[in-house]
Amino acid sequence: MAEADIQTVYFVSKDIARLENFYASSLGMPVQFRDENKWTQFRLQRSAFALSSAEEAAQGAVGAVPVFHVAGEAQDEVQQKILSSGGQLLAQRDMGTHGVVATYKDPEENIFQVFSKSSPR
Repeated sequence: MAEADIQTVYFVSKDIARLENFYASSLGMPVQFRDENKWTQFRLQRSAFALSSAEEAAQGAVGAVPVFHVAGEAQDEVQQKILSSGGQLLAQRDMGTHGVVATYKDPEENIFQVFSKSSPR
């Protein structure tokens, strides 16, 4: 049997332009393509994250929790960008030698996390 990979994770958005700006500015994700106000997809290294209008989304779609990876030294800078762009920090967990994960809400109250691995000692 073939092994599955995640191709794209998306949030259903009420205001795609607002959330596009939030994710592009706070996490530095470049827009790969946009379909008017129906869909915005960001270019990531090995996966895709997107925003969908309600009409474009799967019927009955509810939230997922995407986890974005950033370099350990960038965690504080990314957190400041998220907060200044309208995001809200909900929790932060230091997992010792594994790394740190911070949980946020975006301006439309979608939950997402930012993970950074610990630097080797």
